[in-house]
Amino acid sequence: MRIGLYQAPSPAGDIPAGFAVIEAALAGAAETGVQMLVMPELFLPGYNAVTATMPEGWDAVLPRLRALCQTHGVALTIGLPEYTESAIYNSAYAIGAKGEMLASFRKVQLYGPREAALFTPGDQHVTFDYRGTRFGLLICYDVEFPEHMRVLTRAGAEVILVPTANMMPFLNVNVIQVPCRAMENAVTIAYANLCGSEGDLDYVGCSVIAGPDGYPLAMKGTGPGLLVADVPTDLLENGIPFATQLADYCPAKPPV
Repeated sequence: MRIGLYQAPSPAGDIPAGFAVIEAALAGAAETGVQMLVMPELFLPGYNAVTATMPEGWDAVLPRLRALCQTHGVALTIGLPEYTESAIYNSAYAIGAKGEMLASFRKVQLYGPREAALFTPGDQHVTFDYRGTRFGLLICYDVEFPEHMRVLTRAGAEVILVPTANMMPFLNVNVIQVPCRAMENAVTIAYANLCGSEGDLDYVGCSVIAGPDGYPLAMKGTGPGLLVADVPTDLLENGIPFATQLADYCPAKPPV
């Protein structure tokens, strides 16, 4: 399975500009043989551009994304706001290369007062199978909690897709925490971040595809662009996985 990330500045509410970036990213992914492309959190309309009411024409966004996936023959996981009659969710959608809906996930761990005021938290973990690989979905702050990773790993997920909008000064999440999460669960994590600035937010960039041994398979700097990596299938040392904590874990009683 070849996966890709596309790191880009937020379109900051300019939806046509955002679609132009997505289409270019899908075209580049198709040229490099990517089967699943991951875009950042709330990439449309932009992380800092989500409003409390559904924008006019928003109902056409998901069908248009599905059509683009079909045109380019590449699956896409992307962050979008999900508007319902009673709530707004910070969601991620996975779309197959034929335009089929594969899965959707609502962010559980809302970050900061703005997210808490705008969104309703999700309450359901999600895995899905695609082209012989089992995927899990998380969004940004979710991956910083080991409990969510463990649930997905125990459900058989081999690759965790994480649209994110991580901002300064939290570069340590990209370079330390995400690779650690991959290693301790022996899975691949694709963590797709924004770069540049959007209003009062400065994004750290540094999107990363971290392998099951914790080492980055690919990592971006602070500028926009495509990252590509093949999911490892042979990270064994004398037949033993580098990380065996999941199988070896022994629960103990809490302290008294």
